[in-house]
Amino acid sequence: MNSQLDQKIQDILNLADRMFLATSVGRNPSGASVFFAQDGDDLIFFTFNPSRKAEQIKYNPRVHAVIWPKNQEGIRGLQIDGECYQIKDEAEKKKAYQLVLETTDAFKEFMDDDFLKANNVVGYYRLKPTTIKYVDFYAKEKFEWKSLPENQTPPLKMAWKMAGKQLGLWVRAVRAPFLTATFAAIFIGAALAWNDLKSAAMNDSWSWAMFLLVLLGASLAQIATNTSNDYFDHTSNADEINKVPSPFNGGSRVIQSGLVSAETVLVTSIISIIGTVIAGLFINYQISGSVIGNTPVLWMGIAGVILSFGYTADPVRFAYKGLGEFAIALGFGPLMVMGAHYVLTEPIHHNILSQWNWVEALVASVPIGILVMLIVWINQFQDTPSDAAAGKRTWVVRTAVKDQWYRLEKPLRLYKQFMILAFVGIAVIGILGLFTNFGTAYAFLALLPLAMVWKTFNLADKWMLQWNDQNEDRQKVPYKLLMVNVLTIGIHFLVGVLLSVAYLI
Repeated sequence: MNSQLDQKIQDILNLADRMFLATSVGRNPSGASVFFAQDGDDLIFFTFNPSRKAEQIKYNPRVHAVIWPKNQEGIRGLQIDGECYQIKDEAEKKKAYQLVLETTDAFKEFMDDDFLKANNVVGYYRLKPTTIKYVDFYAKEKFEWKSLPENQTPPLKMAWKMAGKQLGLWVRAVRAPFLTATFAAIFIGAALAWNDLKSAAMNDSWSWAMFLLVLLGASLAQIATNTSNDYFDHTSNADEINKVPSPFNGGSRVIQSGLVSAETVLVTSIISIIGTVIAGLFINYQISGSVIGNTPVLWMGIAGVILSFGYTADPVRFAYKGLGEFAIALGFGPLMVMGAHYVLTEPIHHNILSQWNWVEALVASVPIGILVMLIVWINQFQDTPSDAAAGKRTWVVRTAVKDQWYRLEKPLRLYKQFMILAFVGIAVIGILGLFTNFGTAYAFLALLPLAMVWKTFNLADKWMLQWNDQNEDRQKVPYKLLMVNVLTIGIHFLVGVLLSVAYLI
């Protein structure tokens, strides 16, 4: 152990309280100046978990830090390579809290904020050096190194960990958890198709391969929508202006956090839409014998591509012209439900439209189309100021009343009315099942989520009072709507599952 080098390093650390921290993910470098405290060889610092550097550390713990003493011209200092991790242990958090305060109390207000702590905004991080380079241009030996191999993760373990983090990153980039919007619609169309095949005594004609292909093509269409939305909301600055993003609004934030380049997000969208087209054309060939055969699959596919890529993409930009909500309802309602139903009931109709049970599929698609629209609708509440500033004329922006603040009573009233309309549609399906050959009496099962609807309305009303209270912290109020966002997604997916079950039985 080089005790002289250790002392030189310690002397630098004693004369400094800030370091320049460089992070990088996917060739997207970032840098930030942070206060630090010592804990043995480790360096401790505070930052907000949604910050760019914290987001990058989450996906790539390898960092570089530069430390120069105060009041000198940068001829003597440290360059540190290491691995950085968020501190999760509660006892370690308390220790980090005290260490940071010994260096600076600049962030104490935020570090003590119960709301920020409860919502995992406050973060403490530990940098474990693997190599420390001592730089001194006054000395004959201008560079000296200290290695700490015990702090370095073994290569194979790091490779495995990074692979998992990359997978998690792309799950986030394509917003995979929100694929429930596609699954619900395809499940309903498939359940309805199974019921029709069963009624025609053609159960053996069911094709799991075709079902999975339909599900894949529809999922790729949603991924294309999600990623193109991220890209074009970035180019319009809608997501950059948004200072209160959450998992439900403001996009995936992979561009803003420096996790994936804007160009890569756009390419992902293009590849996804190409995948959708290939799947659709293959299905069309299987049904008609021609890749571009004249079938509802072809025309619904064309409409789906336009709605998917045109949601925020130039020159159509449905979401910016007040047509986004309609596009979402149409795409994730009738187009997906009816498209899946048409493909999977081909053994019955043989591409003869007069033999396709399209009315049943259309009726079944309406409630789920309205409910998926409401997911986007309620998510736009937090985005209202940034959407308005970016010229994104959603119906929430259009119906909000602008005075000193955006008043959202009318958008909330419309949200409730559409929600009620969706459940009226479910009841209609049940009634039709009792008295006609359409619908299914078991659809009344899908009314069970009404209890969640009641809770959602109550929470939304309480939130509206906070939103309109000028004494509330405008940076915090948007996050208090998150439970309503969650419940709206839950209502949609649960209705989708229950309607599917209703048609299956």
